[in-house]
Amino acid sequence: MYKNVLQAIDGIEIYPLISFTIFFVFFLGLIVYVILMDKKYVKAMSAIACENETEDTTFEGLRQ
Repeated sequence: MYKNVLQAIDGIEIYPLISFTIFFVFFLGLIVYVILMDKKYVKAMSAIACENETEDTTFEGLRQ
């Protein structure tokens, strides 16, 4: 039933091509962005989680 309804719509065959193109361009752009990222920045951001904090930044520490 749905197959007949979708086949009756003129120009329906373009929608899968458009969605695939958007999907492909997005992930291609994401891969290029990751490859071109500044490696020093990535290393600095990854080290933040391992550093010891001197201040109490938890919710309980902010209430006092």
